[in-house]
Amino acid sequence: MTDPPARDAALPRAGGGPEVPDVHAEPTARVGAGWTASLSLATLAVFMAFMTPIQILLPLQLERIDPHGKSDALSLVTGLGALVAVVTNPLAGAWSDRTTSRFGRRRPWIVGGAAAGAAGLAFTAAQHTVAGVAVGWCLAQAGLNAMLAGVTTPIADRVPVAQRAQVSGWTGLMQSVGLVLGALITTLLVTGVGSGYGTLALLTVALALPFVLLHGEPPLPREPGPRGPRPRGGDGRTSGIRTSGIRASEIRASDVRAFARSFWVSPRRHPDFGWAWLTRFLINLGNALGTLYLFYFLADAVHYGDPGTGVLILTVVYTLCAAATAIPFGVLSDRVGRRKTFVVLCSLVMAAAALLLALVHTWPAAIAAAAVLGAGFGIYLAVDQALVTQVLPEAADRAKDLGVINIANSGPQVLAPALAAPVIAHLGGYTGLYTAAAVVTLAGGLLVRRIRSVA
Repeated sequence: MTDPPARDAALPRAGGGPEVPDVHAEPTARVGAGWTASLSLATLAVFMAFMTPIQILLPLQLERIDPHGKSDALSLVTGLGALVAVVTNPLAGAWSDRTTSRFGRRRPWIVGGAAAGAAGLAFTAAQHTVAGVAVGWCLAQAGLNAMLAGVTTPIADRVPVAQRAQVSGWTGLMQSVGLVLGALITTLLVTGVGSGYGTLALLTVALALPFVLLHGEPPLPREPGPRGPRPRGGDGRTSGIRTSGIRASEIRASDVRAFARSFWVSPRRHPDFGWAWLTRFLINLGNALGTLYLFYFLADAVHYGDPGTGVLILTVVYTLCAAATAIPFGVLSDRVGRRKTFVVLCSLVMAAAALLLALVHTWPAAIAAAAVLGAGFGIYLAVDQALVTQVLPEAADRAKDLGVINIANSGPQVLAPALAAPVIAHLGGYTGLYTAAAVVTLAGGLLVRRIRSVA
């Protein structure tokens, strides 16, 4: 049996000449703690910039602009931002896959997306109308999702399969840490909406720089060596490697349709990718249903005196418990070489938390549910990302395909409010809502068993 190709394996350049690294080779060399830490910081920057405005800054800003229509305004602004995210993330990923910069494929998008996202946040801070806030938040979402496309793909590019759950545990944990840290910064360390946006803008760029400056990556050759013969042209010569997409420099008007078609990943041809997408969508939908109305749940069902403080306490408990499980279960998953078992486990744990909220409407039960939900989601954060990187259809399209997968993250944030409102109104109130969250989460855990290529 021959060894798999090394991460930096070189292939001869077409027509002779110096060797170039095969950036599409499956990685085998383990990454170090510094690499993981700097990528985690960049990931923290993205999610802190995503979540803090949604949770704190946008509601405060829109309340000042339109006190009577603040709820509708917040729904409009966040809905438009989510729509931009759904489009931008896979599109930026596709261009990242085809970027031939000498600085590599991902780093230009990380630093460029951070700068654009920071500019969007600064623009949003200066707005005094709902329309202006919507435009600013859409600009911020576009930049931040370009950055997200850059920070999610290095795990597939550079981390061997036997280390992916551990590294994914660290980067995935940054979603929850970003929510808590952003809330603490904008409520305790800085005051005012404008200073909050400004602080986030600066941190977004600052936290992205260590990974961009300290860790290089091999560039995508402009004329890569052969990965598989293409049909011979009229001059009798082969024309380099065959990729599943088209390079940015080759995009012409006649190529636009083919480029758009490349975003469709057929579930018939790639069933494991389809099942992984659906599993992620359902588990994220269950989590969104479980957390979306916590403020109103505490106020209306639990009758907690200060629901805002209550949500912050539950978020901290949730994050600490996620941190307690993400890394250990990531290491365990890598060690035993199994992913699906842990996804099923996390779905059972998260469903148990949702049922606790459905059946017991007390403050101690809410704290216990937050702890259980966080523990389950920590397992999910570590294992799901590792699983997804193992079912990507094409090495040449990693960032684009991960962008398509990421729609399963942002999509539930748009769908959850539309589903939750009628359930609360007509199907049992909060008991019905959290029962639905449990059912949806369990469905995601069961469907992951349909994936065949991953243990």
